Amino acid sequence: MRTLFTSAFGVVGAAGAAFCFAAPASAQLRPLVDPPASADAAKQGVEVFLLNEGSAAQPAQGPAELEVVARDGAHLRLVVAPDGEGPVAPGAFARVHYRLAAAAPTPAPVAVAAVAPSATEQPSRTSRGTTSAFLDRLHPYAPTYGVIGAGDAGAKLQLSFDFRLFGRDDGPRLDFAYTQTMFWAIDRPSGPVRAIDYSPELFVDVPVGAHGVIGGGYRHDSNGGGVTNSIDVNRVFVRAARAFDLGHGWRLDVTPMAWFYFGNQGIAPDLDRYWGHTSLGVSLGQRDGLKLAVTARGNPGTGKGSAEAFLSYPLVRISDTLPRIYLFGQAYAGYGEALIDYNKRATHVRAGVAFTR
Repeated sequence: MRTLFTSAFGVVGAAGAAFCFAAPASAQLRPLVDPPASADAAKQGVEVFLLNEGSAAQPAQGPAELEVVARDGAHLRLVVAPDGEGPVAPGAFARVHYRLAAAAPTPAPVAVAAVAPSATEQPSRTSRGTTSAFLDRLHPYAPTYGVIGAGDAGAKLQLSFDFRLFGRDDGPRLDFAYTQTMFWAIDRPSGPVRAIDYSPELFVDVPVGAHGVIGGGYRHDSNGGGVTNSIDVNRVFVRAARAFDLGHGWRLDVTPMAWFYFGNQGIAPDLDRYWGHTSLGVSLGQRDGLKLAVTARGNPGTGKGSAEAFLSYPLVRISDTLPRIYLFGQAYAGYGEALIDYNKRATHVRAGVAFTR
């Protein structure tokens, strides 16, 4: 299991990098739109798939404007955002983003093929062959990044994704998420991987109004150890998220969470003394700009806990010729950055790049 997901991180990282470059686009391709739930949902951007129905590769550029009908019946006018990919191979798709311009002045939308969620399979061609997936069900979860620090901070690599099992963004949904975090001791001879944490979870989310979500589920955290050094943490949790629009593209997100433990925790029977039963996440960010996110957890009864901070900035804001990834800083202070170190206190600062944030 550890070898499989460690290898998967390298593959996903390479694949993510391959999609990071924007190219000039001029050809008209057939647009396929998954209609947004509402005008409010469209403000976050709308993904449009461009299908190349020709026999030659084409640069990825759709119509300058599209008129679509949201799922709540609202007529919307979308304008293309400058992030087209390319080229698009014959019979393949490119994924581009449009943004909301204004409500359409007429009720008749431009003839655009609407596709239901999961109805458009996305092919990917590599030297290994062609593979396909319904990628509209795959979403970012915790940040996916690679960072490095001085001394014993070493390198930290994290892969995280969310897969929608049932439901839609505008209603209750059941999701599976997986996060894997690796700690690489590059300051030691031969640079061994010092620790790996595996964290699958299954949860239900329910939207509350236009800016809130409540949810709950099950999460398992493991260090992948054997009989003598295994730590396995099982938790049932509830959490909520609330977004606040601060204007000028700035947004504040607040995410409280609470949980209880069950089952055998291996060599960490007192882990609750360091992790506690609650956490609070707060992030402040500007769309396509700077973002700061901080998450703290702990046990007030023992005075032990931890805090982790992420600071990120899109490289394309520096130059549109740079990859579509993020400059990324990560800092941790407190107990248990790696699960095997649950009762050890450390402070580390690292910097690198992130594919999601």
